[in-house]
Amino acid sequence: MKRLVFTVLAAALSLYAMASEPTNYTQWVDPFIGTADYSATHPGAVVPHGMMAAVPFNVTGSALNHYDKDSRWWSTPYDVRNKYSVGFAHGALSGVGCPELGAIITMATTGNAEADRTLRGSTYSDEQATPGYYATTYDQFAIRAEATATERASVERYTFTEGGEANIIVDLGTALSNESGAMLRRVSDTEVEGMRLLGTFCYTNQAVFPIYFVVRISQSAKQIRYWKLQPEMTGIEAQWSGDSGEYKLYERYAREIMGDDIGAILSLGSVAPGTEVDVKVGISYTSIENARKNLDAEVSNRSFDEVRLAAHTKWNDALSRIRVAGGTEDDRTIFYTALYHSLLHPNILSDVNGEYPAMESSTVAVADGYDRYTVFSLWDTYRNVHQLLTLVYPECQRDMLRSMVAMSKEWGWLPRWELYGRETFTMEGDPAIPVIVDSYLKGLRDFDVDAAYEAMKRSATTTGAHNPIRPDIDPYIAHGYIPVGFFAQDMSGDNSVSHALEYYVADNALAAFAREMGDEDFAREMERRAAGWRNYYSKADGAMRPLGEDGKFIGEFDPAAGANFSNTTGFHEGSSWNYTFFVPHDIEGLIKVMGGGKRFAERLQWVFDNGHYDPTNEPDIAYPYLFSRVKGYEHLTQRLVKQLLDANYTTAPDGLPGNDDTGTMSTWAVFSMIGLYPDCPGEPYYTITTPRFERVEIETPYGTVTITTDGKGDYIKRSGVELGGKHIDRFRISHDELMKAKELNLKLY
Repeated sequence: MKRLVFTVLAAALSLYAMASEPTNYTQWVDPFIGTADYSATHPGAVVPHGMMAAVPFNVTGSALNHYDKDSRWWSTPYDVRNKYSVGFAHGALSGVGCPELGAIITMATTGNAEADRTLRGSTYSDEQATPGYYATTYDQFAIRAEATATERASVERYTFTEGGEANIIVDLGTALSNESGAMLRRVSDTEVEGMRLLGTFCYTNQAVFPIYFVVRISQSAKQIRYWKLQPEMTGIEAQWSGDSGEYKLYERYAREIMGDDIGAILSLGSVAPGTEVDVKVGISYTSIENARKNLDAEVSNRSFDEVRLAAHTKWNDALSRIRVAGGTEDDRTIFYTALYHSLLHPNILSDVNGEYPAMESSTVAVADGYDRYTVFSLWDTYRNVHQLLTLVYPECQRDMLRSMVAMSKEWGWLPRWELYGRETFTMEGDPAIPVIVDSYLKGLRDFDVDAAYEAMKRSATTTGAHNPIRPDIDPYIAHGYIPVGFFAQDMSGDNSVSHALEYYVADNALAAFAREMGDEDFAREMERRAAGWRNYYSKADGAMRPLGEDGKFIGEFDPAAGANFSNTTGFHEGSSWNYTFFVPHDIEGLIKVMGGGKRFAERLQWVFDNGHYDPTNEPDIAYPYLFSRVKGYEHLTQRLVKQLLDANYTTAPDGLPGNDDTGTMSTWAVFSMIGLYPDCPGEPYYTITTPRFERVEIETPYGTVTITTDGKGDYIKRSGVELGGKHIDRFRISHDELMKAKELNLKLY
């Protein structure tokens, strides 16, 4: 398959160019990176944090698709290894591990229109993608298909290069969701509207939610026909019209159709070669009326090229907030593509009038003076994505804080893994707490702080029977640990150690917040709880080990069990080695129980040397930075970060390690390549490492922060860290220090 990433400037970025000439930063974004090997990103048209994503859908089965015929294996509508497209989905997740969204399919065809997606689609060629734009050619129909987007709407342009009997397909049966109910209504010869149900993300019991839409075409349809495939039929079977071999198409004048696998064919009649037809789609999660308002407000009569240019401008403005010089062309492509992926989620949920679906409710609320956000994959993003947003995009992070606090008012609880107004209860911990605390301690305070504190205390103190976020909190409060068998969250089984380690991080952050609120007694209680990780540490094994109800280590124990996402008692999506060093708030205490700095560093290096570090999942992604907490071993952080970047981040479609997890894996690369990493969620600190670039300029609320290097080499000299022109003898700095100094210079060897 031929792929082409548009470039506007071919010359390499120089220090002079960065200072004196406008730069197109989108030239270094390749949206095809991460579209293979389960990274689950997509190359679709989207703007930063956009509700809308117009994404090519190629994971449905067909006789022409030789990779796999079951779309349930994918969590995004696109995989670069597939060859058969059925059109564009409107709304999609990026980098998640479970299927959802990917609904409302539109496509252009010629000839006799087919209802069956396995016959209606086409192989494709000449794919192109840049931020805010995607294009390909449908081989079967000789149609050039292009897509671009605004925050809440999209525009597709179909060019019928050879002409013919033209059709626009609207398919509500195809999607990645486990739900299928839908409604489709004819409004006029150029417009249809409707809704489709989505939900049960990760096969949980999470309630369903609707997506509403309006589809508007630029050329009047001569005929609009509906289809409805019978639920029990699969493949090419469908409801018959009575004439063998033909689908039942409803040609009556009925305005609407409802069902589980429905769609419409908008027949345009014969068109001349080169005819262009625009398809404009507005979506909303509150109502059809709002979908139309979104479309009218953001697209209206604007041309495809006007919308595309606006999308490009938004991306270039966002990407330009971090400017780099030096490094290789591949370094810049990896960096800016990672930054691009970091800005896809969370995404806007509120409509142009501020309305959004209230959390865990059938009611519609209004976001007054802010954008409501959704897709809070917090178990992933609390580790680095929100720290990046706080540093570089504080206006977005502020509205995300307001969104989370509003959820607690509407539902009673802060989110853990929220999706379009529903809590999925995916993964574990109480990750909203460190996100809020981290932002607050870095100066973002324009949200309802008192309500946030009330919600954080509620989840940290409410007993398990009434606590959906910490259902196993009772023994945690009473004994400082969670015994095996007390609570099994899902089919992965007992995750007691993983749960408790996450709670310790949250409670450490809550202690800091309580102290800021003047609540000293509660701060001390949270500090006491946060030290409970010591219950799990087995000196004999040198690892965290599950506990029984009596507080003793249980039975036989293999700290390597559970690796590669297999299940093992006590740990979720990992082994004990993936969790043993996950005590980011008390590394000093962990160093002490392991026998001192030298033994700590040697044990940590042993984890890497023996293949127990997993770069594809979250619990251990900060491990490389822990060496810098031991004086004399900082060079191991610098060496390992370089090795991991080289091994796991490339410009190929499989150039991301594992699921991108709504930008978390990409954000690891962003921070690592600029030479800073937020090493503990909820604490305003960064560990320093060797940047990939000679110069980095970061736009922050406090002015431009500049990171520069002197000399050549992969390592920072022991005396080579200068902050604001002053030498410091350490490799960890606070956010406040960085913002005040604004200059970090690193001397390399």
